[in-house]
Amino acid sequence: MSKTIAGFSKLTKAEKINWIVDTYFSNSENAKGILKQYWNTDEKLQQLHDEFIENTITNYYLPLGVAPNFLINDKLYTIPMAIEESSVVAAASKAAKFWLDRGGFKTEVISTKKIGQVHFIFNGDFEKLTQFFNTIKSKLIKETKSITANMEKRGGGIIDIELRDKSQDINGYYQLHASFETLDAMGANFINSCLEQFAKTFKREAQNFDLFSDLEKQIEIIMSILSNYVPDCLVRAEVSCHVDNLTENKNISSRAFAQKFVQAVNIAEIEPYRAVTHNKGVMNGIDAVVLATGNDFRAIEACVHAYAARNGKYSSLTHAKIEDDTFKFWIEIPLALGTVGGLTSLHPLVKLALELLHKPSAKELMQIIAVAGLAQNFAALRSLTTTGIQEGHMKMHLKNILNQFEATDNEKKTLTEHFKNNTVTHSAVVDAIHQLRAKN
Repeated sequence: MSKTIAGFSKLTKAEKINWIVDTYFSNSENAKGILKQYWNTDEKLQQLHDEFIENTITNYYLPLGVAPNFLINDKLYTIPMAIEESSVVAAASKAAKFWLDRGGFKTEVISTKKIGQVHFIFNGDFEKLTQFFNTIKSKLIKETKSITANMEKRGGGIIDIELRDKSQDINGYYQLHASFETLDAMGANFINSCLEQFAKTFKREAQNFDLFSDLEKQIEIIMSILSNYVPDCLVRAEVSCHVDNLTENKNISSRAFAQKFVQAVNIAEIEPYRAVTHNKGVMNGIDAVVLATGNDFRAIEACVHAYAARNGKYSSLTHAKIEDDTFKFWIEIPLALGTVGGLTSLHPLVKLALELLHKPSAKELMQIIAVAGLAQNFAALRSLTTTGIQEGHMKMHLKNILNQFEATDNEKKTLTEHFKNNTVTHSAVVDAIHQLRAKN
């Protein structure tokens, strides 16, 4: 039976596990064994993992795979992907190989601007607030110099600060809307530290501004925090080839395939029900590389989906067209990433993943990850518009079903061969397993 506990975080790891298994599991020794099974035998490495978060009891493994043959701006990459979905790495690899012979992927970083805001309440005359802001703007920047010095040496720092009036939405609500360049760092701590200093300076200087009444001097800071919505931290990735070079499936002509593919993208551009699934496919590729490289996939997801709805209706992240017999497929997507700091300098597999990618800068990583998303989406749409999504997906899922039934190596070999020419469904695999075992 569940029960509360005081001071849980102060318990040792062993004490936490004992309390959990004794409280929640009928077979406490089995539960404890499963938890310990995933500990790293290297105590120093396990301690590193334990200290990533609070109340760690074990490690949760995801497969780390690679998708080779990505030609990006004429440079070859093998892309690391951490994901549990069976078909993702295979689909990315297949798309990479397809475009390898057609010029590869072309990419460019459009902008790397990041955003943070100081949210505050001001009860008074907006014109006076504007005058106050213009008077102290330079001081806001000056008083962050101890925070920004190292970033500025590398070419980054504060780009600008704006005063924004949001009082029509919430009475008395205004913002200091700041933009930043953080180079190879994701920059969350840097941005938040700057914002908190802005807030202190802003509130203090208001007390001494002669044009403010006593009420106007009482500016209330609500919060100071970066935004994960970075619509101007933008990267573009594209593939293109002559329509005739799209031929791969004997059952459909290259032109018919190109037209059908473009229509499929057009549907995702105007139909939100389709767009959500369409973009989920894009994020299959993006999240897998974001996770493998130690970046924040939750922030990326939140930003990307907000960007997909930026025009008031949720729409496709990718676009396609046929122009002068040339098929073009592209994505423009906001990606705020880092290659220094955080897990990038702590997690051994993250370090390995970044080295596999030739130790990219944040801008280079933006381009690689955008390509992963575009490749994934191309693979999904190619299947959807030709053979259907289930044929390839279920064949990849076959291994998982066989593992659920603890199939032996011989059973796996026999059934894999059987389903090369038969439709894979969960029930069909179960029937085949039972029939095979009945013979034996």
